[in-house]
Amino acid sequence: MPETNAPLFDNVVPILRMFSVEKAREFYLGFLGFSVDWEHRFDAAAPLYMQISRGGLRLHLSEHHGDGTPGTAIRVEMSGIEIYHREIMAKGYGYMRPGLETTPWDTREMNVIDPFGNQLRFAEELPKRAD
Repeated sequence: MPETNAPLFDNVVPILRMFSVEKAREFYLGFLGFSVDWEHRFDAAAPLYMQISRGGLRLHLSEHHGDGTPGTAIRVEMSGIEIYHREIMAKGYGYMRPGLETTPWDTREMNVIDPFGNQLRFAEELPKRAD
C-alpha cells in the first residue's frame, strides 16, 4: 500500500523552444493537428508561451530564451500510429514526410522534427510475438 503522505506525479508536459510563432503554428497545428489551449505574453513585445494539445498529449511551446534547448527529443507513447501517419501524410506538408519503422524492441515508431530541431518520437508498442 502506498504511503499516504507520498508525492504523486500526474504527468510530464515538455517545454519545447520555438523561434517563430508562424512556423510553430504551421507545424504543430496545421501538420500535426494540435489545438491551442492558451497563450501568454507579459506584454505585446514579450516572447510567447503557449500550451497546445491533442487528445491526452499536452506540450508547451516557448519563445523565452531560457526555456528548452533546440534539438530536444521527446518520446510520445500512443496507439493508432498508422492512422496518425496516414492523417499527417495526407496533408502534403512540404518540410516533413516521416516514415514508419518497426524497431527491434517491438514498437512501431514515427519520428518528426519541428522547424526548430526538436524531435517528437511517436511510438506504439506492438503485440508481443510468440517465439
